[in-house]
Amino acid sequence: MNKILIILIVSFLPFSWAFGQSPFTAPDSLLVIQSGVASFYGKAFHKRKTASGEVYDMWNYTAAHKHLPFGTLLKVTNLNNGYQVIVRVNDRLPKSSKRAIDLSRGSAEQLAMVGDGIVDVTLEVLSHQAIANLRDYYETVPFDLRLRLYYDSFQANKKEQAILQLKF
Repeated sequence: MNKILIILIVSFLPFSWAFGQSPFTAPDSLLVIQSGVASFYGKAFHKRKTASGEVYDMWNYTAAHKHLPFGTLLKVTNLNNGYQVIVRVNDRLPKSSKRAIDLSRGSAEQLAMVGDGIVDVTLEVLSHQAIANLRDYYETVPFDLRLRLYYDSFQANKKEQAILQLKF
């Protein structure tokens, strides 16, 4: 039985890796929490205080978001070229902003978007646990965020554990 399972897993690995995804991790699309437009800001705000209280450095990998908690790590993907950068939220966008995120100059250069000014992006958190933490943070999840958990852990009782041990 174990030999068959190992053969199935080994034969599945090349197929799944051919599509750029390990069979042992969730697809990246499950971690996307928002899509929208990104812009960047630089010299005018350099060395000024951000909404979090820290001093803005336009070369750090930081970002402003409307309502994500300060310190949230996001993977931002430029949909025009596929370039990615990981940023930390440390500032706020105005409530009236139509942008999803405002990036530091250093982040914008990493995404090769400085010449464009604005680009379409996706925002991803780095783990399912980060999604769970964000769901706990909000009383009501903002309409523009997608914070779905795709797995529910469960604790099997003793009878269920015994049945699982017999089957496997």
